[in-house]
Amino acid sequence: MLRFFLKRIFYGILVLLGVITVVFLLFNVLPGDPARMMLGQRADMASVEAINKDLGRDKPLSTQYFNFLNDVSPLSIHNSSDKDSYWYLKKNKYGNAIKLFSLGSDKVLVLKKPYLRRSYQSKRKVSEILAEAFPKTMLLALVSISFAVVVGIFIGVICALKKNSFFDRIALVFSVLGMSLPSFFAAILNAWIFAFVLAEYTGLNMVGSLYSISDFGDGEYLDLKNLILPALTLGIRPLAIVVELTKNSMLDVLSQDYIRTARAKGLGHTRIIMKHALKNALNPVITAISGWFASLMAGAVFVEYVFDWKGIGVVIVDALEKYDFPVIVGAVLVISVILVFINIFVDIIYGMLDPRVRLA
Repeated sequence: MLRFFLKRIFYGILVLLGVITVVFLLFNVLPGDPARMMLGQRADMASVEAINKDLGRDKPLSTQYFNFLNDVSPLSIHNSSDKDSYWYLKKNKYGNAIKLFSLGSDKVLVLKKPYLRRSYQSKRKVSEILAEAFPKTMLLALVSISFAVVVGIFIGVICALKKNSFFDRIALVFSVLGMSLPSFFAAILNAWIFAFVLAEYTGLNMVGSLYSISDFGDGEYLDLKNLILPALTLGIRPLAIVVELTKNSMLDVLSQDYIRTARAKGLGHTRIIMKHALKNALNPVITAISGWFASLMAGAVFVEYVFDWKGIGVVIVDALEKYDFPVIVGAVLVISVILVFINIFVDIIYGMLDPRVRLA
């Protein structure tokens, strides 16, 4: 089991390295001078050169790449004496880094938080910007996937037990619609139906984030009803997938010999379904859930923008409009790390449920 775990960790690191390399190359071939974006109309040659030096953009592309790797890596090498070096260990840049051991006279290996650079527009650390938006996107994704899993598994089991019934056919129609409906269109449609046409009955808002501003000047307050429509919209597609996967997997498991043996032994119908059939049918569902949860983190961009949910999606759209590349790069890297860790976690769970996976 340990070898299986270490192998998945190693593959995850390789994937992250590939993502970092592609993202770095992509955003370094795009037109635009970050220094001029940061300075605006005040830009002069001396200021532009100073900012490019501070950003490390006065170095060759290969050197910039290794500087970028050194910044985003939790374990990194820094200069402890030369204050003019890009690798100099600055507290306001890298935070409270822990020095592990020296590497020569002026180099030191440190353990630190990944440094995602600073926003070109606000001058704030990208990590701070994402830290404010990330919990809202995580909450939205968790509620969405929980809704999809609970409702999807329940409907999928019923469809399998009542194959070709009216309920099964209706569920199939809604599943096809759910899988084919684009997220941005579903967001607009749900906002119009539930927050405009039926607003008198639902009491929902067309736009709104986790916190709303009080009309009486009392500041912000927690407004959980604004979570309903974005979560419903974001959960439609994974719900449709979970329903079909659960149904097909259940039908396959129910036809196995050990299920017939359990029935022949006189075990109760509910016990056979819950303890034997459903447990073995959940393997493909778990795999699908992991991928969909990670995609919800990235796919929430359109949904968050339509409902003005102040998460990573809104941050990415604003950064794209302003060509704020560090924020975009930071958001992509954060989402990639989440995807890799979720896949590792699910692989481990999958290996525990099915020992044959550990032999692969």
